[in-house]
Amino acid sequence: MKISVLGCGRWGSFIAWYLTQRGNEVTSWGPEGDPSYEVLKQTGRNEYVQLDERIRLTCDLERAVSDAQIIVISISSQGLRGFMRRIMRCDVSDKIFVLCMKGIENGTGKRLSEILVESGVSSDRIAVWVGPGHIQSFVQGVPNCMVIDSENESLKRELVDRFKSDLIRFYYGNDLLGTEIGAAAKNVMGIAAGILDVLCVPLKGPLMSRGAREVARLIKAMGGNELSAYGLAHLGDYETTLFSPYSHNRMYGEMLAKGQRFEKLAEGVATSGAMKLLGEKYGVDLPITKAVYAVCYGSGDDAARCKEEIGKLFRRSTKAEMYE
Repeated sequence: MKISVLGCGRWGSFIAWYLTQRGNEVTSWGPEGDPSYEVLKQTGRNEYVQLDERIRLTCDLERAVSDAQIIVISISSQGLRGFMRRIMRCDVSDKIFVLCMKGIENGTGKRLSEILVESGVSSDRIAVWVGPGHIQSFVQGVPNCMVIDSENESLKRELVDRFKSDLIRFYYGNDLLGTEIGAAAKNVMGIAAGILDVLCVPLKGPLMSRGAREVARLIKAMGGNELSAYGLAHLGDYETTLFSPYSHNRMYGEMLAKGQRFEKLAEGVATSGAMKLLGEKYGVDLPITKAVYAVCYGSGDDAARCKEEIGKLFRRSTKAEMYE
């Protein structure tokens, strides 16, 4: 199978490596001049993986798209809409798109698969690949479980059966909306976890419980299955996000609480704004999300703002644990 992986950052470079090991003919694309692409071009490796010599590395987007049967996209979620405008200049009528990214569009609240549909891709040719796991662990041979979801049942099963291995056990997702919202939302909870780590507040257990619960409420209000919040895409990914030293979002929260700046991509920052928007649109109470949004976008002393928002959460009116 010919597969092009668009985006050669940490996750994209791993996916290209992994899919090559599964016997696929893989092209890895990155924009010319981009640091992630240039380091692979010049050294054949990055800080995560050694580029398999069978992988074709290119900065020619048209060629990467045209040559592939399956197009895997792994870029910053907030750049997806503009990126799709470039891709749609090519004939993609027979292409399968797999989104290996976690986010919700800020300003619109659109899920990533919705952005593809609005760009002109048929919904039955779109799948998402999400769930727990860090590249640093995978390349050491540490296995994990992930999920592939799609509105197209046969496509979902075809991809799972093609991509599964002893390193990644895949499950068939059965709620695309819930899978996408849950996957994106766990990054918001990761920022909260990093803040708690710095403030030495033993609240990660409650964060896992209450965080999953508010995401479940949102998924249900949007028309999805609230149980999706307790699956691999959200709760199942908490260990890798709330506790791992490799998590960008947890590290962002940690450095924010210390009054320092985190220079790498933390998708949970923009996602907190998108989720806040969705909460307002669907009338869903999202207290943890709103607290994360406040610390990410507020002004003044970061550490003081983090403490203030935790205090606000504890001063909220008493509610039933499983309130709607």
